[in-house]
Formats: sequence, structure tokens, C-alpha cells
Amino acid sequence: MIQPADYKAENEYMQMAIEEAREGIYNQHGGPFGSVIVKDGKVIGKGHNCVLKDKDSTCHGEIAAIRNAEKNIDSYDLSGAVLYTTGEPCSMCLAACVWANIEKVYYGCDIKDNSLIGFRDSALDKLFGGRIAFNDFLVQIDREACLKLFDEYNALDKTIY
Repeated sequence: MIQPADYKAENEYMQMAIEEAREGIYNQHGGPFGSVIVKDGKVIGKGHNCVLKDKDSTCHGEIAAIRNAEKNIDSYDLSGAVLYTTGEPCSMCLAACVWANIEKVYYGCDIKDNSLIGFRDSALDKLFGGRIAFNDFLVQIDREACLKLFDEYNALDKTIY
């Protein structure tokens, strides 16, 4: 059983993303990345990083949530949906969000914060040209709560990949 966290996000959907991430890290599915997709005020999808569990380098939290949402609404088009995620999406996930027609992405920890827990998003981000074109698409919220999630993850016995 996963013990309750001693921190909480201000945004209810980011809190759900944190809870999703905690489920994944305590079950050793992967890193502390949880995502929730909302459309018209209703959660239509959620997911967490399952890279280790599924032995799938592409099963990041955002990808898992997109797959879940599309299955739940029986469509490949997430127009009008908003994604909440604990860490700023990597280049692959960012492209998937755009491809799925997600309207906006709210993230907790940024790319630099992701490096604090051993992830190499910064190097890939530089390779693909950075984030300047996504200024209106990406919005940071609840960074402090997500940093606490990252601290919690760092304290666990885990596999770094």
C-alpha cells in the first residue's frame, strides 16, 4: 500500500497526475511521471511512466495517458483536451501531444529539474532545438509539489534508465 504524501498540488488535476506518478514509482514501473488528460472538465485519460514495467522506452506518462484517453473516447483526436503532467514533456512526448491535437500542456517540473533525478531530457531538447516555439502551449504550474515528488523518487531504491 502506498502511504499518503506529505505534500499536495494546488491544481486538482496536477494532484491526480502526482498520484498517478506515485503509483508508478512505488510499483517500480518507471520514473516519477504521471499525466492526466481533461476535456470539458472531465478526466478522459491518465497514465504514468511504464518504461521498466513494459520494457518499452516510449511508454512515458504522457504517452500512456494519450493512449488511455484515445481508447476511452474511441478516437485518435484529442482536440479540446488539456494534459497535466508532473514533468515537462520530453521531445517525443511533446510531439505526441501536438500530434494528438492536445490544446495545452500544464507541467510541474521543468526540463532542468528532470536532470536532478537522472533523466537526460536537456541533451535531447538541445538536439531538437529547444522550446521557444512552444511558449503558449507549455505552462508551468505546481512546481514545488512536483519537486517534492522528485525528492520522494530520489529517496527510493530504483533503476535509473
